[in-house]
Amino acid sequence: MPILFEDRTDAGRRLAARLSHLAGRDPVILALPRGGVPVAAEVAEALGAPLELALVRKIGAPWQPELAVGAVVANGESAEVVLNDDLIRAAAIPETWLSAETARRMEEIERMRSLYLGDRPPVSLHRRDVVVIDDGMATGATMRAVLRAVLRGGPRAVVLAVPVAPPETVAALTPLVAQVIVLAEPDDFQAVGSFYRDFAQVGDDEVIEAMRRANPGPRP
Repeated sequence: MPILFEDRTDAGRRLAARLSHLAGRDPVILALPRGGVPVAAEVAEALGAPLELALVRKIGAPWQPELAVGAVVANGESAEVVLNDDLIRAAAIPETWLSAETARRMEEIERMRSLYLGDRPPVSLHRRDVVVIDDGMATGATMRAVLRAVLRGGPRAVVLAVPVAPPETVAALTPLVAQVIVLAEPDDFQAVGSFYRDFAQVGDDEVIEAMRRANPGPRP
């Protein structure tokens, strides 16, 4: 498996170069925490744009937590849940387990909201170009949930931007957005982390610091 990126900062800088056409359009950069934040922070800095968070949690399979069978994302006071029905049926995952996992993920989202954002209201996405960024995609279940929630906010246009993802996932999500920027679409995709030399876990402190640097003043 070839190494494509040194780390998330390297991936973010390369992604920023592909998104330079958005400079001057007042975009909002929306990161999936925690791994997407260092990537998105580079893009936000390059474009002079605010950095916001998509509060989302993956629902992992019982036998393999890294395999997404769904995702839940907070959108104001409502929640968007997207499930991989084919995988759920094939694995015979019980509905009671899914319901319990969804509730647990919502509790985690509320913790993230309090920790990362405090009582600060998010920047409005209405009539803005929104760039949704993660450090990569595998099944796309998490990203699909985020995109559906973002689209409900009435943005002018939504751009999906990630360093790496399998071709089939990119193809599945492309109809949802105005533009897709993916730096690499390897056919032999196994896991996002396999394409990074350094894929260390991103901590809460790193997310908090990135948000502080990107948004030093009062939010609009």
